[in-house]
Amino acid sequence: MIQVNKENGRVLILGHAGYAPYGTDIVCAGVTALVQTLVQSIEKLTEDNIQYTISPGRVDIKHGILSEAASLLMDSFFLGVYQIADEFPENVKIIDRDCR
Repeated sequence: MIQVNKENGRVLILGHAGYAPYGTDIVCAGVTALVQTLVQSIEKLTEDNIQYTISPGRVDIKHGILSEAASLLMDSFFLGVYQIADEFPENVKIIDRDCR
């Protein structure tokens, strides 16, 4: 299962979806595409500074207060991830601690 953790200036994504064998997993591919697009979009389309590490089964994005543009990109990322989680609840779980 992929777990997406959102908390106070950090997005931590852990695990693999387990929907299909490695290399053919459309759920993992979808989340990966959204994450890579988020990171590249914030870096290239805004002046915000983020720190991130990406490795198999783990993405850690740390950010400060985001600009309006970067916030919009982050919101767009979460719209996509929530759609995937709604479609594949056995494979993607979102934990949003910013809502508390």
